[in-house]
Amino acid sequence: MSNEKKDYDVIVVGAGPAGLTAALYAARANLRTLIIEKNTPGGQMMNTEEIENYPGYERISGPELSGRIFQQAKKFGAEYAYGEVLQIKQEETYIRVKTSEREYLTKTVILATGTEHRKLGVSGERELTGKGVAYCAICDGAYFEDKEIVVVGGGDSAVEEGIYLTRYARKVTIIHRRDKLRAQKILQQRAIHNPKISFMLNYVVKEIRGQDTVSSVLVEHVETGEQLDFPCDGIFVYVGLDPLSKCVEGLGITDQNGYVITDEKMRTAVPGIFAVGDVRVKQLRQVVTATNDGGVAAHEAQKHIEERSGI
Repeated sequence: MSNEKKDYDVIVVGAGPAGLTAALYAARANLRTLIIEKNTPGGQMMNTEEIENYPGYERISGPELSGRIFQQAKKFGAEYAYGEVLQIKQEETYIRVKTSEREYLTKTVILATGTEHRKLGVSGERELTGKGVAYCAICDGAYFEDKEIVVVGGGDSAVEEGIYLTRYARKVTIIHRRDKLRAQKILQQRAIHNPKISFMLNYVVKEIRGQDTVSSVLVEHVETGEQLDFPCDGIFVYVGLDPLSKCVEGLGITDQNGYVITDEKMRTAVPGIFAVGDVRVKQLRQVVTATNDGGVAAHEAQKHIEERSGI
């Protein structure tokens, strides 16, 4: 690891819509701003084919919206570094941000690390990931041309991605552990009226089977216990998200599930550390709420710096 240290006013950890907006607002306020991201800028937006509920756009692709916000943030002077943040540590006058490559010193941190797809945790999932087990329809859907696939989950993501997968698959079966879907009604109606989509409600996946690739899933009815070996060529998993907050473990700012606790000003219990977007405790996780979080956090970071500087 390089010992090189660079000083910043704001370091934004994560480049989803919340992080990019925070960087945009911070840089526009003439704060020296750095975005650190371990994947492609855009976060979950990069895995979303169409966004229909972002103000000003009837329809825009996730990658396009990501690119626009990223370029806008850089236009105002935000710097960008590729890397994974391993630890964020509060010190007397600065906050130390440690990555796999180097360490940085900053006056404030805006944590925008988001979430990752929760795994089913069943036999065969790990072994067949990339061999028929997938978590991103846009990334992997084209590999399932004229195939029969399963989508696990009942929320917006599961239903929306199931609809998207009908562009390629011959048949899509949505498996959900409850007797009703949780997705928005408009998405449910689109799925119900799609001739390629069928449903298996009140079922859970117990095992993913196959040798070199997925060949079937073992499902179990939640009420009767009846098990069925259901043939398929692939399985897409959308059963929830887990927060990516390991880098702030030990700071006492997360709840029992790992989500970061903030107030309405995005402030955590540690002065100078803010959290935005999906990684924080909140009710609604949408692009528009993420961008709101980012704007608020950048404003509060500026106030924090000014107060500490006596401005």
